[in-house]
Amino acid sequence: MTPASPFWSQSRHADRRPRLAARARLAAALRQRFEAEGFVEVEPAVLQASPGNEAHLHAFATSMIGPDGGRQAAFLHTSPEFAMKKLLAAGETKIFALARVFRNRERGPLHAPEFTMLEWYRAGATLEALMADCAAILALAAEAADASRFRFRDREADARAPAERLTVAEAFRRHAGIDLFASLPTDGLGEPNRAIFARQASDIGVRLAEDDSWSDIFSRILSERIEPRLGLGRPCFLTDYPLSQAALARVSQRDPRVAERFELYVCGVELANAFGELTDATEQRRRFAGEMAVKRRVYGEAYPIDEDFLAALAHMPEASGAALGFDRLVMLACGAERIDDVQWTPVFDPLGGAT
Repeated sequence: MTPASPFWSQSRHADRRPRLAARARLAAALRQRFEAEGFVEVEPAVLQASPGNEAHLHAFATSMIGPDGGRQAAFLHTSPEFAMKKLLAAGETKIFALARVFRNRERGPLHAPEFTMLEWYRAGATLEALMADCAAILALAAEAADASRFRFRDREADARAPAERLTVAEAFRRHAGIDLFASLPTDGLGEPNRAIFARQASDIGVRLAEDDSWSDIFSRILSERIEPRLGLGRPCFLTDYPLSQAALARVSQRDPRVAERFELYVCGVELANAFGELTDATEQRRRFAGEMAVKRRVYGEAYPIDEDFLAALAHMPEASGAALGFDRLVMLACGAERIDDVQWTPVFDPLGGAT
C-alpha cells in the first residue's frame, strides 16, 4: 500500500484546507460568543505540579531544571481544570479557554496525544446554563462549517435540534436492560455492589475479567452498549452519573446516589463533559486518593496531588464548568473521519513519521 503524503504536501493540504478554514472560523465565532456573554479568555499554564488525578488519564511527564541545575518534576496538563478553578478562587466569575492539552496512551480516530479543549466556567450558575451554552456552540459549529447536520461514519444528527435528555440510569435500562440502581447504595455512601452488577452484565453477554471493578464494568457497558446509540438524529445530554463516576462533581441535591454531571453526545461521540463543581477540599482529597489507588493498582504509577488546588477550593465560589473537545466538534461539523483531518499540524506518528 502506498503511504499517504505528509500533511504538508501541497496536494494533501489543499484537500484538508476547507476543514481547517472551518476550524478557524469556529474558533473566532466561539471567542466572539463568549466575550459577548461577558466571559474573559484566560491562558492556563501547560506545565503543572499535577496533571490531574483521574485513574485512567495518562500524562506526559517532564522536569524543570533550575539555574542551579536542580530538577523538579512537572507534567503537561491533561486539562486546564485545576488552573482555571484557581482563577475562580481568585475572583474571576466567567472564564473560558481554548487550551492545548496533552494525554498519553491516546491515539485513534477520535483521540490524539495533543488536542484543543474548550473549557469554560460560570460562577453561581447551574448545569442548565451550560446546556444552553452547548446548544449555542453546536449551532455555531454548524454555521462555521456551512452544515445543517453533523456526521460521523454512518451516523447523523441535526445540529440545531433540541437535545434529548437521558439519565445514566435510563440509558442503562433502555440500551442494556440493566437496573443500574440495583447495585448502588441507596444513601450514596459506601461502595457499589460489584457482584450484583457483574451478574447483570454477564446476563447480557458483556465480557468480564476476574479483577474487573464495578467502575470497569460500568465503563465497558457504557462504551459498548450505550454510547454508540446516543446523539443519533439529535444531540443528547446524558445526565446524573453515579457518584463514583464523577470525581470532581458535587452530589446531586435530588438524589444522593448521583452527581451533578452531564456529558454531551452527538452521533455517538462524546463531545463535552460538565460538572456542578465540588468545592469541599476534604472530600476532593478523599476522591483523588481513591483514584490514585486505582491508578497504582492498574498501571503501577500515580500522580501527585496538587496541594495548591485543594487550598484554592476553600475560596472557590459555587460554580459549574464544562470541557468540550474542540477538534471533535470540528470533525462532526465537517464530516471528517479522523481527528488528524482537522488539526493544522497533526502530531507525528512515532511508527511512520509525520502524518
